[in-house]
Amino acid sequence: MTKKDGKTIGKKNSQLVLRLDKDERDAFVKLCKELDTSAAREIRRFIRGFMKENSDS
Repeated sequence: MTKKDGKTIGKKNSQLVLRLDKDERDAFVKLCKELDTSAAREIRRFIRGFMKENSDS
């Protein structure tokens, strides 16, 4: 299944587990909610941007 722009949509098939301070995590989740987004969405956005900025191609 693909979107109009050619990107794949559907279920994600992998997880990344990380540990962080509870207060930091809670503040991040709260801020995401205030900005009407999700923590997962913002982390995925960060990962994609980081990969784009640091890729060799």
